[in-house]
Amino acid sequence: MDRFFFAAGSISAFLAVALGAFAAHGLKGKLEPEMFAIFEVGARYHMYHALALLAVAWASSRRPGTAVTAAGWLFIAGTIVFSGTLYLLSVTGLRWLGMITPIGGLAFLLGWILLAWAVWR
Repeated sequence: MDRFFFAAGSISAFLAVALGAFAAHGLKGKLEPEMFAIFEVGARYHMYHALALLAVAWASSRRPGTAVTAAGWLFIAGTIVFSGTLYLLSVTGLRWLGMITPIGGLAFLLGWILLAWAVWR
């Protein structure tokens, strides 16, 4: 699983940089400042959790187990739900997407707790 999560983290980081650049060069001035800020929050948390996947890869190589694996999948799910809904909300203006975003945040929180527990035990 360490190779999978390292690859997933690297690809996720690539996408975070690409989407951030797209926003900076393609969306700035086209989105309202509030919506641009929302997109930036999505990109920031996307990158944080791409790096978290690299930490999961490291932990998986030293402390393999279901908790580490679950943490990695929670980071992937959290990125898709949290950052994905923020990206969509900012470009579409569909505010109801904001009701889904906290589910991704919860996945992030659970992933961090599981990762800490897995490495600590």
